[in-house]
Amino acid sequence: MSQSVGREIVIENNKSNLSHYRPEIDGLRAFAVVAVIINHFNKDILPGGYLGVDIFFVISGYVITSSLFGRPSKDFKHFISGFYERRIKRLIPVLVVFIVITSVLVSLFDPDPQIALRTGSASLFGLSNLYLLKHSTDYFAQSTELNPFVHTWSLGVEEQFYLLFPILVWFTGFGKQSIKGSRNLFFWIGILTTASLANFIYLYQINQPAAYFLMPSRFWEMSAGCLLFIGFQKRTQIERLLEHVPPLLVVAAIVTVMFFPVSAAVPATIGIVILTAVLIACLKKGTSAYNFFTLEKVVYIGLISYSLYLWHWSILSISRWTIGIHWWSIPIQFAAMLFAAILSNNLIEKPFRYKRWSKSTGFTIAYGIGIASMSAASIYFSRNYSQLIFLGKVDPLWGGISNEECFSGKKFSRKELISSCTLPPKKKDIPSLISIGDSQTGHLLSLLNRLNTETGAGIMYYTHAGLNFPSIRESGTNSFKTLEVFDDRYERHLNAYKAFIDSAQEEDILILSSRFEKHYWGLYRKPISNGELRLYFDESDQKYTFKDAFVAWKESMNQLIIQASQKGIRTVLFTSFPRIDGEIPKCLSDPQWFNNFSWCEDKTSVYFRDKIASQAMPVNNFLRDLATSNPSVYLFDQFNALCPPLSDKCIPSYTHDGIHLSRIGNKKLYDEFSNFLFANKLLSR
Repeated sequence: MSQSVGREIVIENNKSNLSHYRPEIDGLRAFAVVAVIINHFNKDILPGGYLGVDIFFVISGYVITSSLFGRPSKDFKHFISGFYERRIKRLIPVLVVFIVITSVLVSLFDPDPQIALRTGSASLFGLSNLYLLKHSTDYFAQSTELNPFVHTWSLGVEEQFYLLFPILVWFTGFGKQSIKGSRNLFFWIGILTTASLANFIYLYQINQPAAYFLMPSRFWEMSAGCLLFIGFQKRTQIERLLEHVPPLLVVAAIVTVMFFPVSAAVPATIGIVILTAVLIACLKKGTSAYNFFTLEKVVYIGLISYSLYLWHWSILSISRWTIGIHWWSIPIQFAAMLFAAILSNNLIEKPFRYKRWSKSTGFTIAYGIGIASMSAASIYFSRNYSQLIFLGKVDPLWGGISNEECFSGKKFSRKELISSCTLPPKKKDIPSLISIGDSQTGHLLSLLNRLNTETGAGIMYYTHAGLNFPSIRESGTNSFKTLEVFDDRYERHLNAYKAFIDSAQEEDILILSSRFEKHYWGLYRKPISNGELRLYFDESDQKYTFKDAFVAWKESMNQLIIQASQKGIRTVLFTSFPRIDGEIPKCLSDPQWFNNFSWCEDKTSVYFRDKIASQAMPVNNFLRDLATSNPSVYLFDQFNALCPPLSDKCIPSYTHDGIHLSRIGNKKLYDEFSNFLFANKLLSR
């Protein structure tokens, strides 16, 4: 979210230079940012408060179109350079200072701030929405509430909108003030708006993160504001008609929509966009709503809303790493947000925005890009040294294999796999642990690294989220087909397996742990993907069921174990991970001196074990039979380790998202798994 322009909308022509300012728009900004802040403090209070960002999108489209209307320009170069000069002066200085300061703060309290720092670096180029999309289902990503830069996704969406919008404004004739310019822009924006809205509705059903983070699926919200402005210029009777709508009624409707549950996000988003457009139209002098939105203090909050939006999430995130969020802390945290926003606005935002940076527009743009680039580079390259300023005790689970490409599915040659994704045993008589799979293999990396540190075991490690290993395709069954979305994950898994097996020694240990759920075995007739490879039915194969898919997967597993045993390799199978649906308590890695109030916000939440166990029973029974019938196969019951059999409860702090281990869970599982390896004489102490 950003304030697209400031207080003034300047309409210039050959005869006049008039300044038009609508203070109620800033009041509406204040309403939107407060709704977002309330939601971010506690989602239960205002479940749809996040829709305040959508209000900003509509305002941005309306105001940016207003600011370009009637602005004289010599040519396209003058028009486009002037536009980007204003954007850079408006957005970059505050953003750079915010990113740099927050990067230092998060490094003080987060033992592993890599994802956060990369997000911050990406935001300086307007790319954090794409980075977050890439990692939206990533097993090693921190909880979004612990990443102080997650909210910059909206800046990315707007900045990407700015790449397209001024070009449309100019070449439709609107920027050149041609006779048909408004009509042409309305026509083309109308087409793109329709396509974008359709894309949002469709994409949300199959890929919610993409619908949420991508500019094409958000374009319609900003363009709605553009259409509103142009429509009023050409059809004043529509504006006069909307003026009769009681604005308080519209505000009440907006607040009502904000109480919709997250499951109703699509209709809620559409409703908010429409209602915001109507409110902008009917919010006229003389109404009670206008009087409220133009109150001096309300307008002031709107004027600092860009800085307030940036700093509020950073303060909440750092709070979660330290004191937590409690009833007694809220006044302190809100005061900190307001103080940071006022300071940022007065010392950075206003001075840099209205100061002349250079006599040349081109130099001003270059300065902005240069400052952003240097800041991003310094943050990105300093991330490996963040532990030097970390104030707590470093988590001993991290270390060993740290090459992110080994657990992000990079396409390696076999030689590169051995050099990048393996650690040799510390002694010749110690076996290596071979681990290949999806994100539920990925979340074992800390555990494996610790085994390397404490037992000397070697590691061969490669994961790619979204496709379990072995997959159905290995069985040779023709009933199921694969859909390649971004890359061929099956081939990469198989390439890693062959490379590791070829270099493995007798007595090495193959560890298989995957996400065992129905859609991994072809139940969806249409691909459902977050950039992941999914299995799906061919339309002509509708006779196949989950039972068929499960049979094919068991065949794949049997083949893989036979291949490993022929090489003298032992296999350890992990039972199904106890998936937990519902709200997950936010637990940090370890209690530290600075987070005693927040390290686990909910120590009492529990989930009933029997219900989860029944869902996992078919897979776990098969794995037990497989281990019983094959002397080289061992079964590690991670389900019982995380959901103790003598209890009717699973402890949710073992997972950070319901399907992957938290750091606390990693430590718990390490104790259980290492004892399992020692008891079965697979490793020695």
